[in-house]
Amino acid sequence: MPAHERQATHIHEMMEHLGIEPGCGAISRWSLSYTTAFHRCENCADKQNCRDWLAAIATANFAPRFCPNADILFEMQIEQPGVGRWDHPVTPATARPDEI
Repeated sequence: MPAHERQATHIHEMMEHLGIEPGCGAISRWSLSYTTAFHRCENCADKQNCRDWLAAIATANFAPRFCPNADILFEMQIEQPGVGRWDHPVTPATARPDEI
């Protein structure tokens, strides 16, 4: 079995929770960034924290602080077509703990 099949990743689930639509061109537009995020996710030491976070939260404005892909995911959120999901202007620096 190839190594990439043995390492669980949660990148698609994280994208869904953050409102990033892979089918809307996010992956193709961000191929290098997506590949980087996928490999970071594959090698992440916080997989259990990630699984717990994904199970506890249906949607979120930002990836959790422990996520090594928070920067890439934030860029994908902002740059995807049809962005309009922000109900208030929040940046990672001004987010409340419940928004992270």
